[in-house]
Amino acid sequence: MSSKVRNPPRPAGIRAPASWAGAASAAPGLLVFTGEIGSAASHAHAAVQVLLVLEGEVLLTDRRGRRRHVSAAVIPAGARHELSSTAGAHGLLAYLDPAGRAGRAATALVASSGDPGEVETWQAAAQPQAGEPADAVSPVSAVLCPAAQPEERAGLPVALAGALEAIPQLISGPLLLEELAARVGLSASRLGHLFAEHLHLPYPAWRRWARLLHAMEAVRGGATLTDAAHRAGFADSSHLTRACREMFGLAPSHLLHTIRPATADAT
Repeated sequence: MSSKVRNPPRPAGIRAPASWAGAASAAPGLLVFTGEIGSAASHAHAAVQVLLVLEGEVLLTDRRGRRRHVSAAVIPAGARHELSSTAGAHGLLAYLDPAGRAGRAATALVASSGDPGEVETWQAAAQPQAGEPADAVSPVSAVLCPAAQPEERAGLPVALAGALEAIPQLISGPLLLEELAARVGLSASRLGHLFAEHLHLPYPAWRRWARLLHAMEAVRGGATLTDAAHRAGFADSSHLTRACREMFGLAPSHLLHTIRPATADAT
């Protein structure tokens, strides 16, 4: 199932921009969009984003205004960026749970490639390392292949893993850090430190990502935006819309509706 979205004004150097049109599939800790890549205003998300451009041109802009045409990129959680494209640009965008094995592997790639806030680093993180054989698995493939594995969160501290496992049971409520900390026998400050240390995100940012993904999964199952918002702990559909725009640079009507119904998922 596809959807179209009007694009914001394009920066200099980009010809007629494309609209978003494609399909998305959701799984626990993972959202994957495939299709025509449009533009997204400046935003930062709690997910780790992997971008793979198969056709056309895509321009990434970082928080300092530096721009690069990219064929592949790994954008870490919390990095503010803007995306513009030419008509006919197609590819794949994967949003990874930063707590998962794939998200942590992607974050490590960025950390080893330079300043995590700069577009040059995002581009370098998606390229084969110097000295690797020509037939080596690309960094993008190495990250995406294990993205939906059941053991995604293996290796995290026991208390942090326990807190993450408890979140689906509590997500329709306030989802307070103190409540999670009490469940795993830690202080709120210590659990918050574990989120920052191992997921490279403050707890509120990760909570927003968890709520958005839960809402997407609800829409995928046939829920309305209003029902999905309530199930995920948002006050209403307007609250969900604001959070979605801040996270992905797109409204839910342009993003969430591409994953309805489950039988329409693209691979």
